[in-house]
Amino acid sequence: MVLRFTFGLVPIVAGADKFTDLLVNWDTYLNPNIASMLPFSAHVFMQIVGGIEIIAGLIVLAKPSIGGRIVMAWLICIALQLLAMGKYYDVAVRDLVMAIGAMSLARLSRVVT
Repeated sequence: MVLRFTFGLVPIVAGADKFTDLLVNWDTYLNPNIASMLPFSAHVFMQIVGGIEIIAGLIVLAKPSIGGRIVMAWLICIALQLLAMGKYYDVAVRDLVMAIGAMSLARLSRVVT
């Protein structure tokens, strides 16, 4: 249950903060190469990301075996774009470790109900 609530609530909180920037200015974590290819601002993109994170968190709370895999893939994508940017290596490593935790949740939820 701890993993379920952690990987359900953290994406919801982080996703909601993409709309308020109370915790951090999320736009700085977007690779400028990706930002330059977008048809809209980096901030709008991060708000879209926030919406996706909220949905992913809700899926974890409802179906952790599926949501855990979604959050795992999402965290890996975030880490890869941070590594490609050549900045925030500490955050990239943290996200990869969190991805392992999300995968553990997905696998455990198939065994423990």
